[in-house]
Amino acid sequence: MPTLTPPQDCQSMQELRAQIDKLDRQLIEMLVTRAGYIDRASLLKPGEGLPARIPERVEEVVQRVRASSGELGMDPDLAERLWRILIDWSIAREERVLGPD
Repeated sequence: MPTLTPPQDCQSMQELRAQIDKLDRQLIEMLVTRAGYIDRASLLKPGEGLPARIPERVEEVVQRVRASSGELGMDPDLAERLWRILIDWSIAREERVLGPD
């Protein structure tokens, strides 16, 4: 991943926007990687007798994200909203392979 210039070192809006664009690309790359893990989960879950949606796991992930976001200075409510969307998308992706619960 390309190195980012720290925000405080950006001297113009053009430079700042270029860094945001780089960061957005890195976030997309990370989400693509995460989707690969979701795809693998859809292959492993049947062998373990697991459904696509496991409510306890969903809440565990959300609580971990809330804690991490708070530690790192992000609004935990925003992080939770984003992750719930990501989790729902991930479960729908798994259900295309596993079928609905």
